[in-house]
Amino acid sequence: MRKIVIAGNWKMYKTQTESLEFLQGFMHSLEETPDSREIVLCPPFTDLGIISKSLHGSRVQLGAQNVHWEDYGAYTGEISGPMLTEIGVRYVIVGHSERRQYFGETDETVNKRLKAAQSYHLTPILCVGESKQQRDTGETEALIVTQLKKGLIGVDQHNLIIAYEPIWAIGTGDTCETKEANRVIGLIRSQLTNPDVPIQYGGSVKPDNIDEIMAQPEIDGVLVGGASLQPDSFARIVNYQ
Repeated sequence: MRKIVIAGNWKMYKTQTESLEFLQGFMHSLEETPDSREIVLCPPFTDLGIISKSLHGSRVQLGAQNVHWEDYGAYTGEISGPMLTEIGVRYVIVGHSERRQYFGETDETVNKRLKAAQSYHLTPILCVGESKQQRDTGETEALIVTQLKKGLIGVDQHNLIIAYEPIWAIGTGDTCETKEANRVIGLIRSQLTNPDVPIQYGGSVKPDNIDEIMAQPEIDGVLVGGASLQPDSFARIVNYQ
């Protein structure tokens, strides 16, 4: 049975004060949310501690936006598995397109981060997806298969989530057609040894398209960017029909 996972990636938004204001407006909206839906918030590192305390005993899980492959060391600007688990983090985003595009992330470093996350019982959310140029030149399928083959070497597929995020649809308002997203996610599933890995869609997910996205048979949730920053819009996504 595949799990439904709805995750909000706040990226570099929200101070601690703004994070608490968000929770005050959001948490009451979960009273009618089906128990089968896993809700995850991935705030900036500076917000993790205070949000962890606020979420204690609730049904919302805490996620981080990255993790290093070493337990400690001279890695300025990085964060380790022990640092995350100590404050109650359960999930971690790995290989997001912005990390690949702006900070030199490769399939090899993604693989190291995935294995490090799992070694500390964190559930990684592995992001894969193609650029507009790669899609236009027909490289989508080959690129994603390569990202999976290199990224998943030695990774336990029983503690894993994958997010398909077409880069050209992130923050652009240009959502991938739902049937096409469903097709690519089906391709991703065909490459896995565990068919029950939850596979999310990410890319301009909004309240007005969430119902159609989640109606697709291969899609097991969403990784939400901008629409997760406002309590009302994220509540509508979490409570999709």
